[in-house]
Amino acid sequence: MTRPRIESVQAARLAALLAELRAGNPFYGPRLAKAGLGDGGTTLADFVARMPFTTKMDLVWDREEFPPYGSNLTYPIGRYTRFCQSSGTTRAPMPTLDTPESWSAMLDCWDRVYEAAAIPPGERIFFAFSFGPFLGFWTAFESATRRGNLAIPGGGLSSKARLQTMVAHDVETLCCTPTYALRLGELYATHRDDETAAYRLRKIIVAGEPGGSLPEVRKRLAELWKGARVHDHHGMTETGPVTYEDPEKPLALCVLEDSYLAEIIDRDTQLEVVPGQRGELVLTTLTRTASPLLRYRTGDLVEKAYFQPPGGGEPVLCLEGGILGRIDEMVVIRGVNVYPSAVEKIIRGFPEVVEFQVVQTTRQSMAELEVMIEAGAKAGPDLAGRVARELGDAFTLRIPVTAVEPGSLPRYEFKSKRWIKR
Repeated sequence: MTRPRIESVQAARLAALLAELRAGNPFYGPRLAKAGLGDGGTTLADFVARMPFTTKMDLVWDREEFPPYGSNLTYPIGRYTRFCQSSGTTRAPMPTLDTPESWSAMLDCWDRVYEAAAIPPGERIFFAFSFGPFLGFWTAFESATRRGNLAIPGGGLSSKARLQTMVAHDVETLCCTPTYALRLGELYATHRDDETAAYRLRKIIVAGEPGGSLPEVRKRLAELWKGARVHDHHGMTETGPVTYEDPEKPLALCVLEDSYLAEIIDRDTQLEVVPGQRGELVLTTLTRTASPLLRYRTGDLVEKAYFQPPGGGEPVLCLEGGILGRIDEMVVIRGVNVYPSAVEKIIRGFPEVVEFQVVQTTRQSMAELEVMIEAGAKAGPDLAGRVARELGDAFTLRIPVTAVEPGSLPRYEFKSKRWIKR
């Protein structure tokens, strides 16, 4: 498989990035010098062979040593105008700064997400976010305004108020997490009235969770929203927007390869996997020069594939099935490797399940799982038993499933926390 144009663009942008970092970035400058990179003539193969990985702990330790922003800043602090930070789900939130130029490069990435979803300028987009300091909210919103869309923020509104706002302003596209799209859809289905019945929603762009590329979740969303098309996307505060979904390649995420050099590596050998194999996604930001990452180990489990655009052109690297899970979230239950995303995929195959929670406990030094589900009004008999049998068949494990009272499990607006440890 030859991809000369893509690799030529990546090589040119990588060379320019490394030269800039070697000259002015206190975090990466010494690392590049030690690896013998960044002084001209670096090929993609040289870079992959000689540049060490960057890990999340490298960034955490750097911020602890050089608080509060760390030393991974290519320019003087006065050039930076944008502040964002990670969600801090496993440790304290990690701040990230950007210059106007790097910020604009990330808006360019979001432009591609909107273009792939066939959202023209002038279309109205509703953002059902609380608008905290997370990068994805702001880049999605500002890209929409820059390209001429009417961007409507939903921060601070109740779910019903958001539905009413979408109707009042003829919103055609919704941006939110898969979890919240389900929640809004269920609210619409159960509390439909004259104020919310006339919505025009046709597209839903989701991110933040693996559910956007799960067929079961997409089917449920289409049912709730009367056939609205779901478009998945993923990114992270550390890197920016990384992928988009091509309408000709559903249930996969295409990498924005002119902005990212992506590798998919075997965790044990640390070598590139072949198409059809799974591995960890490693990213180098080619256009976010102000706060870059080189060979960053994301911890995302993905399957390598290529997509040939129907209109011609070179094959595009894509992630089959989207983000399959987090490598660091895998648990071993009586000798069986279990990923939370695999459990969710099975549970979402039961449309009668409105919400669920997985509880992980340790008994006599062994990890155990238990699932709690909320059933909808149209649930059939023995729903808990049927879910338990499906989980048992999939994992060859006995995983107890208990039906709980409607409304007793927590609901989420941002990233869900359905997997808890006790």
